[in-house]
Formats: sequence, structure tokens, C-alpha cells
Amino acid sequence: MCARNSIYTNPKPCKHLADYKLRHGFNTYDSIRNCLKTTPNGRTRVAKHTTKIPRCSFCDRYQGRLYFCLMCSSLWCPTHILLHTQSEKGHEVAIDMNRSELYCCLCCDQVYDPDFDKVVVCNQVKDLPGGSKSKTNRFEASGERSSKKKRLDSEIGLDLKKSKLLVSMRDRRAKSCYPLGLRGLNNLGSTCFMNSVLQALLHAPPLRNYFLNDRHNSVQCRKRSGEKLCLLCDVDAISSAMFSGDRTPYTPAHFLYSWWQHSSNLASYEEQDAHEFFISVLDGIHEKESKIRNSGKDDGDCQCIAHRAFSGLLRSDVTCISCGFTSTTYDPCVDISLNMDTSNLSSFNANKPIKPDEKTSASTLSGCLNLFTRAERLGSDQKLHCQNCQELRDSSKQLSIRRLPLVLCLHIKRVEHSLVRKISRKINQYMQFPFSLDMTPYLSSSIVRGKFGNRIFTFEYDNSNSSAAYEIFAVIAHSGMLESGHYVTYLRLKNQWYKCDDAWISEVDEGIVRASQCYMLFYVQKLLYNKANEDSSFVRISPRRDPFESTAGCS
Repeated sequence: MCARNSIYTNPKPCKHLADYKLRHGFNTYDSIRNCLKTTPNGRTRVAKHTTKIPRCSFCDRYQGRLYFCLMCSSLWCPTHILLHTQSEKGHEVAIDMNRSELYCCLCCDQVYDPDFDKVVVCNQVKDLPGGSKSKTNRFEASGERSSKKKRLDSEIGLDLKKSKLLVSMRDRRAKSCYPLGLRGLNNLGSTCFMNSVLQALLHAPPLRNYFLNDRHNSVQCRKRSGEKLCLLCDVDAISSAMFSGDRTPYTPAHFLYSWWQHSSNLASYEEQDAHEFFISVLDGIHEKESKIRNSGKDDGDCQCIAHRAFSGLLRSDVTCISCGFTSTTYDPCVDISLNMDTSNLSSFNANKPIKPDEKTSASTLSGCLNLFTRAERLGSDQKLHCQNCQELRDSSKQLSIRRLPLVLCLHIKRVEHSLVRKISRKINQYMQFPFSLDMTPYLSSSIVRGKFGNRIFTFEYDNSNSSAAYEIFAVIAHSGMLESGHYVTYLRLKNQWYKCDDAWISEVDEGIVRASQCYMLFYVQKLLYNKANEDSSFVRISPRRDPFESTAGCS
């Protein structure tokens, strides 16, 4: 792959799809042409006429994604499509009914085929106003589709006017009404984890202001360092593209390649964990700015944009059970990982996800934070050396938050491991979370005062210079199984929620957000959130202006 090549060829076809086409040719593609329907927002879906409500042939499920088998025309949910493929030889290829994209059941991923794309494009053009033209002219117009492994296809002639018309149809209302900065990101092959995190990062007010105020100048950066690849420059390029006013989906290929160079151990087209990617990107930004600044400061004192926005400080108190002596340490953090309370869940079953309508006690974010800051007695195999007793003693450990960041990232642990059965499963339990969050009860000042009384160390734990009131602005949700799932981002802009599903942007109600299986929650200090809502234009401001000037009192 060339780092700066602006023209990309189509990816190598899936071998299972190639075998299918060798055996059956294009007969199936032609037969499903009448089942393709273009919705008012411009998305093409598969609509079967035999059933009013499509349901999984195995579990009768009708919500979420369903796959249409090209061989037998049966419908399957993501959980049981693999079961169908394993039991029926030659049934490896299916169609995602909601997105009209080919799906390989054995590869567990969307696959791209230009021949299938022509069928879909032909149907889209036919449904456009004035689209009843000859078949020759129909292939002169197409919209940019968000196929998982699509690159720019130079073999199909595209008519620019109708391409723009297709894009404009994707939303139920005019996109001019949407806040500037809402732009889809094309999936480059199982990169929904990257797209979801980028949407959240680029709409975090401190990072958004940093890049829109030209605090990182790409031209000067390359002249100074001489490096062709720079993760920070590519983030700046994406930020400029997102807030340029262009609504067509953007392809972050240069950024993906730069990230691969920074995190070579994660360089592949396989699905990655969104949280690991988030940490990796912040680490890459930190390394780059540290080189520019020639700074050797610790993360807690680092002035790079990543740590200025996300860095907080955790306090850990380890107390000897015998004498009560407490040892205190402080650790910087850019996020907080929270365990879900699974005590009310049924016995461990890796193959049985918890459905939303099942009667189980839902977790709450406050409950997870209480669990995080609750004193925990360490096991007998974790005895620590007490400085007062001068020997190994049983002890307890309690965490609290010493300093809050401007942007608070909460990572919800949704993977549970069984040491007995040596398997892992995803926790599909739904969690309730507030849009307005008060972090005061989880600060070190509150924890220590609750433990020892207000008269003890009142000056040492004073957090009056930092705001504990937060507003949510982004939610990254994960759907599907642990091995093969899908990430989407919900953005809250001007108190309205928008769903960012790769290249697709749509307006949603807050009920949809609350019902999602949240994996990462992004909160920003309330003063910053209100300030961001006031800045409705989101245009570049005067160069080199400090994006933190107006919020100096919050840091």
C-alpha cells in the first residue's frame, strides 16, 4: 500500500465469493434486482415480499441486522448465520438486508464485488428523479456507498450531479440543517472501530478547537521533522475535512496507514478493539508532540493536546488491616475502565446473549463508579509489606479520583473470562447512564472526608479549581458477538443526537442512545459543553490561538 497514493484499487476478492461466482455466475444477482428498494434517505435495502416482517429462520428474531442467503433465500441473524453456513455446504455468501452489502459468513466480514455494486447502483439511479433512462446511461450515475472493503472504482463512469443527489437523499431532512462537522467515514475493511473513535475524538471540544485553530501546522511539521508520515498531521487533515462543509463520506486511508506504522502489532484488516485503538491514538499524539516540544515530562505534566484534554489523576490508598497504616500513590490516566455489576446475571453461558426484554437488573453508571471507588479487601495471596508493621499484612485497597480531566472517557468492560472453562464472552447487559454527570462523590476529597471526617486534611484534597459537572457528548456502542461485532458512535450536538454508522449519518432520538450497548462514554466539563454549543459556526478561528483560553478556569 502506498502512503500517499490518492487512487486505490479494489481489494482482492474473498475466495469464498470468487468460488460462488465461478459456480453460479450472475444469476443470483439478477434475480434479487427486484428485491432492492431505495429508501427516502438514499439507502438501498433488501425487501422480501413473502413476509411482512423479516425474521431469523432459527430464533425468529426480527430486530437488528438480518442476512439474506444467496443460495436458499433464507433469513438469519448474526448469531445463527454461521450455523447455517456450517450445516449447508455452498451457502457462504449472504446479503446484509439493511445495507445491501455482500457478507461472507466464513470470513465474518463484508466483502466488495464490483459486479454486485453495479446492480445496486443501477437500482439507485432508477429510483432517482429522472432516472428512467436506458441501461447504458444508468451506469453513468452512482452514489458513494459505504461498502466495508470498497476503494474508488475507476471502471464505472460516475456522473457528478447525480452522485451528489444520491448523497443528499441519505438524510430525511436537508443536511444544511445539520451542524457543521457531521460527516461519514468510509469503512476500509473492518475499520468501524477506527471510525467510531475518530468521530468521538474530533468532536471533543478541546481537540476540535485545537485543530480548527491551526495549533498543529502540517506544512511546518513536515519541514521541521522531514517525516513523510505523521499521525498528528493526518488527524489534522481529517479534522479539516470533517469541518469543511463537504457532506460526502470521507476516506481516512492516510490516517489508517500512519496508525499502522505507529502500532505495527495492530496493522491488519481484522476487527480491533475500539478502546485499544483510542489509547493507541492518544499515545501516538503524545509521542509526536513530545518530539516537537523536546519534552521529557511525565504524562501528568505533559502539555500535549492528548493529555491536556484527557489526562486525570487517580489516587490509590492501600490500608493495613492490622495497624491501619495507609500508603498512598498517584497515577495519571487518560480514561477510567469500569467493571459492570454482573452479580445479578444468570450462570455463565458464552453462547447466550442477554436480550433487552429479559428481566434482569440493569447496571447503572453510578453503580459502576461506586464499585470502582469502593474499598476492596485484597486476597491472602496479595499480602503487601506494611511500612509500619515491617512485615507482610492483609490489606485493603481503595481508588478515587484526585484530579478530573477536561474530557472524561469511561470505558465499560464488556468482556468476562471464565477461568474454569477457559473461554470469554461479551456481557450484553444494558447499562443506564445519565446525560448530565456529577463526579463529586468519586473525588478523593469526598472519599477521604467520608472516611475520616471533614476536619482531616481539608486543604490537601480541595478540588474547588476543577469542575465536577459533566455533560455527555459521545457514546460508542458495540453490537453483535465478541468475535464479530460492529461499532457505531452517537454524537450529541446542540442537545440533538446523531448516529454515525461508518459513512451513514442520521438523526436519532435519545431513547435509541439510552438503549444502546454502550462501550465507551465521553463526557466534557459542563462549561466547555455550553461553550461548544454557543459556537454554532465551527469555522477556523485566528491561527495559533490557544484553544484553552476561554476555559482557563476549568483546567
